[in-house]
Amino acid sequence: MTETKQVTTILFDLDGTLINTNELIIASFLHTLDHYYPERFTREDVLAFIGPSLFETFSRMDAEKCDEMIQMYRAFNHEKHDTLVTEYETVYETLDELKKAGYKLGIVTTKIRDTVNMGLKLTNLGQFFEVIVTMDDVKMPKPDPEPVLLALEQIGSKPGEAIMVGDNYHDVLAGKNAGTATAGVAWTIKGAEELAKHQPDYMLEKMSDLLQIVGVK
Repeated sequence: MTETKQVTTILFDLDGTLINTNELIIASFLHTLDHYYPERFTREDVLAFIGPSLFETFSRMDAEKCDEMIQMYRAFNHEKHDTLVTEYETVYETLDELKKAGYKLGIVTTKIRDTVNMGLKLTNLGQFFEVIVTMDDVKMPKPDPEPVLLALEQIGSKPGEAIMVGDNYHDVLAGKNAGTATAGVAWTIKGAEELAKHQPDYMLEKMSDLLQIVGVK
């Protein structure tokens, strides 16, 4: 387990951690891939694409058409966003309790800021966060430590005081690489057992489990 001092700061991934964007992401990938590779990809195939940046995924398929594919993905994603996105159980209540208790809260995501803002506005979660680090802010996305370290710098905390919470191994490794404690979420679409292989310090069955971990309840 990563050694932590008293926790003052909690950083969260967004998709699949705070808000349920899984169906939106899957639909966006299938819409895009069916255009370029008709009937080649299934729902199960695209699960592996949840977590990495769009550039990482599409550039491996076709470097020349990568930007074009990202544009198609994002256009569909934004169009369907408010219809398909929901909030996970106990997320709002947990963030509210943590904020009232004085914890510094931030988001570290591989999404672009415009899409992040859509999700936070829809769920009314944006009020809780002091710092939001997106793909627009860094050169190297998770699992590189850059986004986590940038969030900590902006929020005024040290790695040993922080926990990185996420649904994907990219989140766990980014936290480990930055020197924070890490927490995986059991509701990850890829399965808790798969995420547990990357040895997060904690595994949350529901978001409110965080309150006991940091000593709020």
